[in-house]
Amino acid sequence: MPPGTRRTTPGRWPVAGRPVRVGGSTHRRVCSIMPSDRRTCPLPLAAPARYSPWDSGRYEVKVGYVRFGTELGNGAADRFLCQLDREFPRYRSAKLAARSEALGKYYGVSGLREPVARAVAELLRQRLCADYPEWFHRQGPAGPGQTLVCALTGETLGFREDGALERSAEKPVTPGYADALDALACQVQEDLAVVQCEAGGADRVAALHACFPNHWSPREKLGKSFPMVHQPVPGMERIHRSVPALVRDMVERGPYVRFAWGLAADRRLNHHPDPPPGRDPLRWRGRRFRPAARPWYLRVERQVVWGLPQVEATLFTIRTYFVPCADLRDDPAQRRRLAAAITSMAPAALAYKGLAEAREDLLHWLRG
Repeated sequence: MPPGTRRTTPGRWPVAGRPVRVGGSTHRRVCSIMPSDRRTCPLPLAAPARYSPWDSGRYEVKVGYVRFGTELGNGAADRFLCQLDREFPRYRSAKLAARSEALGKYYGVSGLREPVARAVAELLRQRLCADYPEWFHRQGPAGPGQTLVCALTGETLGFREDGALERSAEKPVTPGYADALDALACQVQEDLAVVQCEAGGADRVAALHACFPNHWSPREKLGKSFPMVHQPVPGMERIHRSVPALVRDMVERGPYVRFAWGLAADRRLNHHPDPPPGRDPLRWRGRRFRPAARPWYLRVERQVVWGLPQVEATLFTIRTYFVPCADLRDDPAQRRRLAAAITSMAPAALAYKGLAEAREDLLHWLRG
């Protein structure tokens, strides 16, 4: 626990709004109603981490690995596998809404080996308890059959000795959790993907829990190889030539963190290409830019690549952030770098990012 943090016992929390010390800084507890059980739940008043992958002034498609834990301006958060912050209720609500719409649209497994599923679940449990001891703790004898108490959602997740989900206490979500990975994914703000090595040097996306897809369909990616998953991305051709070595590196080395970014006309997390029933497709798409009249945003992904060599697999976590472009108004250097990065995009990249028609308006706003 960071120095200065006030330890609390499970079930007892500081009063909402009362200052507490966390990591040497004063914060205030805030309360929010969680959609799973409609109870008041205390949250840490930590601002979301902030990253600026456009700072180079060039848009590039590259591996771009940084050693996990490298200080990137966000303190301890840069050393956390999953980053929990004051926006947790919004992310949790969006995940539950996606699952309620159609669980199979956002989550699935394809040939996921049991030892891989067990190793991924154990990694998530270990890291959550180590990184956030105020919000997660285990009960019962040491081992994969321990119970995980999740204070942010008010849920208690029970696991069998083989690591499989046995039960979820408190008021259940709808639909109920399909398995351990589904339950754990709903305790964090990240999307999760599992890539496992296959016979003959092949690989596949064996599990994908993506409630916040950015204009791609999780169902279409599931079961495919790394090159097939990224085939639609312009500029991936050079990387495809080194895929076997890259996959081995993901599994045997690391962990790593990398970043991706684009622009969005709204802050909606879920941009699945197929809108839910009754939603207007054009509004759902979120790429109708009018920078002079409406807010627009940088959509940034922090992607952690965590190898599990003991089971020949890798866990990917994908955390989505939004940076209001209005925040760049008073920073001419940032505006210039973002304008340069947009200018450097090839026509195919502009089309893929949904910026071809809006390019000139966006550049005019940035340079104005």
